[in-house]
Amino acid sequence: MGRGRQKAKAQRQARDIKYYSPATDLSALERELGVRPDPRAQGVEPAETSYDDEEYSDYDELAKKYSSDPEED
Repeated sequence: MGRGRQKAKAQRQARDIKYYSPATDLSALERELGVRPDPRAQGVEPAETSYDDEEYSDYDELAKKYSSDPEED
């Protein structure tokens, strides 16, 4: 007889957890994750960034190597 009560309690707890939706403080989450606000979302254009060519040279070589279609060779 105790199993029915135990099962009902477990179902009630599961339902409470499933439908529980606390208020989320998104600004606190951003601070915790270290996310900076997106300037485009505020209508401000981001500054142009220049990337060092040496940083991406290895990637460019690999992209050229693997970009060809194997059926064409």
